[in-house]
Amino acid sequence: MMLQLEGVLQALNAGLLLGAHYGLMCVGLSLIFGIMRVINFAHGDFMMLGMYVAFHLFTLLGLQMVFGAAAGPFIAALLAGPVLFLFGYIAQRFLISRVTGTRIGSLEGEGHYAQLILTLGLSLILQSGGQILFGSVPVSIPSDISSTAWELELAGGDVVVFVNQARAVGALIAVAVVALLVLFIGRSRLGKSMRAAADNVQAALYMGLDVDRAHRITFGLGIGVTAIAGGLLASSYPFTPYVGLEYVIIMYAGVVLGGLGSTLGAFWGGLLIGVIQQGSALLLPTQLQNTAIFVVFLLVVFLRPQGLLGRSAERT
Repeated sequence: MMLQLEGVLQALNAGLLLGAHYGLMCVGLSLIFGIMRVINFAHGDFMMLGMYVAFHLFTLLGLQMVFGAAAGPFIAALLAGPVLFLFGYIAQRFLISRVTGTRIGSLEGEGHYAQLILTLGLSLILQSGGQILFGSVPVSIPSDISSTAWELELAGGDVVVFVNQARAVGALIAVAVVALLVLFIGRSRLGKSMRAAADNVQAALYMGLDVDRAHRITFGLGIGVTAIAGGLLASSYPFTPYVGLEYVIIMYAGVVLGGLGSTLGAFWGGLLIGVIQQGSALLLPTQLQNTAIFVVFLLVVFLRPQGLLGRSAERT
């Protein structure tokens, strides 16, 4: 009985830690979709770039020597955010802006077709470019604490739960980034202008808001936040230029589970996916973990199509 309880608690612990990383990824995608209404199939590949940026900041630019192998990976992950923010800002300015905003106001469904084609093409370019630049050999950020864990003794020491230190610190950073992002969108003048542009583009233009600038910042923020999540995962999981394919489906599932357009809902959706994925390992083979995710996904869509927080929830 104690062994079964220990297995359940260990799976719950692993699911919550991994789910916090998933939640941060989903928040980045939800931000772009909720404000810009862009279906970005290249989002996973932008995350891949964030992982490689964090890796090279840590190994080639000396963060390992400056901050050590314990704190260095997390500093590199945080620094990957601003780098990919700039990359996303430029990509939106010269590419994504051609198929979003007021340019497609009269195209309705046709505008989304253009977005799909553009982002799918961008995804292929990023994957192929990553293959050329970084090669196909899996890499990860070496960390002193990725293979160490804290021991939590429960039930008088009869149950021991191991908490991976790298994932725990990464989860705390992910929660902090989400909290800061929610405060920024909800309280700052720029965040309010982004929300206004999301609610009604024409009204925002009549009020004198620079909608194109709001969209550029939104896209950059969404990419930057997801890059941080990728950088945090890079010390625990090996990755290649095609790793984005593995995570982009999880991101979309988390966004839909949480409720389209809800930042906090996307985080809770990612958290739920992490718990389901790790918890299913108690009953299913590893190869079928994602099957459990989509079974729950279909149930939620069937029973509550608006997601966990619902469409009527206030955007954050």
